[in-house]
Amino acid sequence: MSFDPRSFGAGRFDRRALLKLAAAGGLAAHPAFASGAFAKSPPPASPAQPGSADAAAEAAAPAPASERYGLSFFGDLGYPADFPHFAYVDPAAPKGGMFSQQVSSFFYNQSPNTYNSFNPYSLQGNGAHGVELVYDTLMVPAADEKSGIYGCLASSVTIADDGRTYRFKLRPEARFHDGTPVTADDVAYSLDVMKRQGHGLLRMALRDAEVFEANGPGEVVITFTPTRARSVPLQVAVLPVFSKAFLAQHPFDKSSLEPPLGSGPYKVARFEPGRNVEYERVADYWGRDLPVMRGRYNFDRVRYEYFRDRIAGLEAFKAKAYLFRQEFTAREWATQYDFPAVKDGQVKVETLADESFSGVQGWFFNTRREKFFDRRVREAINLLFDFEWTRKNLMYDSYARTVSFFQNSDMMADGLPSPAELKLLDPYRAQLPAQVFEAPWVPPVSDGSGEDRALRLKAMELLKEAGYTVQNGALVSAKGEPFTIEFLDNDNSMERHHGRFIGHLKKVGIAATYRVVDPAQYEARLQVFDFDMIVRRYGFAPYPGDELRAYFSTEAARTRGSNNVAGIADPVVDALIAVALAAQTPAELTSACRALDRVLRAGFYWVPQWYSDVYRLAYWNVFARPKVKPKYELGALDTWWSTKPETAQGG
Repeated sequence: MSFDPRSFGAGRFDRRALLKLAAAGGLAAHPAFASGAFAKSPPPASPAQPGSADAAAEAAAPAPASERYGLSFFGDLGYPADFPHFAYVDPAAPKGGMFSQQVSSFFYNQSPNTYNSFNPYSLQGNGAHGVELVYDTLMVPAADEKSGIYGCLASSVTIADDGRTYRFKLRPEARFHDGTPVTADDVAYSLDVMKRQGHGLLRMALRDAEVFEANGPGEVVITFTPTRARSVPLQVAVLPVFSKAFLAQHPFDKSSLEPPLGSGPYKVARFEPGRNVEYERVADYWGRDLPVMRGRYNFDRVRYEYFRDRIAGLEAFKAKAYLFRQEFTAREWATQYDFPAVKDGQVKVETLADESFSGVQGWFFNTRREKFFDRRVREAINLLFDFEWTRKNLMYDSYARTVSFFQNSDMMADGLPSPAELKLLDPYRAQLPAQVFEAPWVPPVSDGSGEDRALRLKAMELLKEAGYTVQNGALVSAKGEPFTIEFLDNDNSMERHHGRFIGHLKKVGIAATYRVVDPAQYEARLQVFDFDMIVRRYGFAPYPGDELRAYFSTEAARTRGSNNVAGIADPVVDALIAVALAAQTPAELTSACRALDRVLRAGFYWVPQWYSDVYRLAYWNVFARPKVKPKYELGALDTWWSTKPETAQGG
């Protein structure tokens, strides 16, 4: 069984989610924004054409400081201020019907198998899926641009010349579902409570936002530190806005199943904790005609179903317990989608191109543990995973090998370091392995037999260099301690992959085991880094920003519940992250990320797994979609619509 959790893992780490969920942290110092980092009004005269937003953005020239209708990483916006709608939607799409799916992504405190709260943004409990549909944000990402975001609750933003103070002008028509207005006080309170009481990832994302102030009901003023990352204002602008009055009665830091009050396109309709949660479209949603909302959120009902694992979920899909499924498992895709409803056309099965950057997936070492301190040990374990055999025998030749932390992106290192990369790396030459200054490390290619003796011998040589010997069939340290590894997981979808890997580890004397625990225990252990090795997947925005610190910085390594599961704590990595966050041009950012990629790959912090460049989809034949797919997202829930408005699962 081959598991490729594109959208399945610690968070929705696709491109939009990195903005929407702002799962990032902060450490390194860097300059504030240049004044020309955003687009201003008035716009160019011509509207964006389908598929052209990203191309137009690349060619856009930065504008001087003034009132702006959108923000982006380098000032490159693809849509003009008067754009009628995003190019990848159908503004005439009908409303109605249902979109239902098995839970396939989770973020902050969420679990893939259950929930007991409607607040995924705190450390308490397990939040229900889909809650983000209840809330609006100041701005909304365009899914066909690398970083552009446009006004939702905010009609515009004005940025001070020093780049520290952002004044968001709110739309006076914005309303919560109870009819009360959304005010600057609500926005300021929401950001403040997330910074004080939110999940650790949120607190890291907001650490460089110093002050949240309401300047009357219609303007919220946010002041950032002079050392904040370029991406931080964008991340803050796409965080949810809560009702201050509602939170006065329902404290943010307490788990609760009281349906939340929001201002977004949906509200909670019905729910059974641990089984399902359903949202209903708000018919009089205040923002339905905004350019960022037109043609979107077309389903009257959105439902998330919970199952004990993906296999149980597949059987439920076959019985029409829900309507849409994204398949992450190669074996299931190859063998399970020929059931009668597929053959008679009731279920459509197809693949769509995935143009988003494939990101990082692999087994991550917990380098906080002494046995993983030595990079030679980590390299040796890398040599013992036979990808070629695994792909052929377990994955139906469906995947390519991941080699980079920025796989399939411009940020991926390749060949010898460029002059720009060397300029960044040379000051640390004495602290870095020689390999950093050569072609970047890539996993070895085995002979595909499943018993590559040459790679096993090389692994044993590295372990011997690191002070390990084999005694009575067991690998032991110089202290006589046996080398053990526990692979921790919360479901058994990758049991066969682990089993084969563990078999090779045992052949060199490593006592490796695979342990599956319930989601609550898994999350609790993850929060305090109580594991040896785990599978993790991360994705990056096209322009990586503050998430670099969340994944790789020393501060994140020391932060409870952070995404730096490997415990990477390297001053050179911290310094390169700082350079990346200070980059003033795409070229500078690319060089910094490539240099960072070289250092991380030479550190052997993971055993890279694999990636796919397609979405594998199966859905009951009750949906239609726009002609243009958003470049950086699948867009099913976001842009599709029902062809049978009365559709319900089981019917």
